[in-house]
Amino acid sequence: MNEKLSKKVLNSTEAAYLYGLSPGTLANWRSSKVGPPYYKLRGKVAYFVDDLEKWARQEPVRTRDSG
Repeated sequence: MNEKLSKKVLNSTEAAYLYGLSPGTLANWRSSKVGPPYYKLRGKVAYFVDDLEKWARQEPVRTRDSG
């Protein structure tokens, strides 16, 4: 990923759109202490793109061809 983009900060709507989720799903995950890491910046929820990518790749589904 482009270094400039990896430092980008997204709000919950942008992060949800990026991963095909609803903002409500992210809100539910935050309240349940699951899902991707997030931060509070000036009282607003923020996600770093590199954190989202690390989270999304942490538990891949293994297939027969994945070695």
